[in-house]
Amino acid sequence: MNSITFSINPHGAELSSLRMGEREYLWQGDPAFWGRRAPILFPIVGKVAHDTLRVSGQEYAMKQHGFARDADFELCPGDEGAHYVLHAPEGRPNYPFSFDLTATYRADGDDILTCQWTVINRDNRPMDFQIGAHPAFLLPDFDPADEVHGYIQCLDREGKAITPTLDHYLIDGLRHPFETPESLPSQEGLLPITDRTFAHDAFIIEGGQVATTILFDKQGRKVLSVSCPQAEAFGLWAPAKPGCPFVCLEPWCGIADSDSFSGDIADRDCNHHLLPGETFDFCYQIQVF
Repeated sequence: MNSITFSINPHGAELSSLRMGEREYLWQGDPAFWGRRAPILFPIVGKVAHDTLRVSGQEYAMKQHGFARDADFELCPGDEGAHYVLHAPEGRPNYPFSFDLTATYRADGDDILTCQWTVINRDNRPMDFQIGAHPAFLLPDFDPADEVHGYIQCLDREGKAITPTLDHYLIDGLRHPFETPESLPSQEGLLPITDRTFAHDAFIIEGGQVATTILFDKQGRKVLSVSCPQAEAFGLWAPAKPGCPFVCLEPWCGIADSDSFSGDIADRDCNHHLLPGETFDFCYQIQVF
């Protein structure tokens, strides 16, 4: 019986391959569509208003999804799995806190990859942050001529299939409220993946509605699931480019700013707060079928 195998790129501690036998499940980063594969989002998720993070009255330039995805992590010894750590960059030009961010990946059984990231506040003052995942998965037997390339199903924490409610949509990466909340477009509880599904950017599912997303192929067979019961939000996204052969299923403990936000990092939606020496664990699992 085959078991999953995986590999990690120390640049960003990014998952770069997830295989079962000869089958690759992870998008391989062709820049013609999207040059990343499964970046770690830290110390923010999404975009901050005006690309400016405010900390106790000071302003810092902060690009979308933060800087961890573009940093080189150190490989660390460990008893099980793969362990990488990122220390606060020297000079801390974009984020004034001292921290360690550790990324651990391990196979649990034959068909599950566990991804666990730990944030440690090494500063002498409280630290605010967000963290999230952005894995991209290949659509099996992709044919650009097909009308539907696959389907996504959302489950709540009890494992019940749901049709989530959408409170906001994105413009230039920032959240704007719907006049009236809308339901995620679906057919019998499944979101079809077509060339138009993400024409207006990602779907942002807020309020902890979703704990698991399941990807089905175009014949309706399960491909994989992404589970994160602690997720405060889930993003569903693919580039709005004809012939895009992948989709992202993204569990987050964090979220982009609203278009009107101008406050401090501590006042951001889905902010997390650590006292000196405290830790925060973020964990999600990918199960292949």
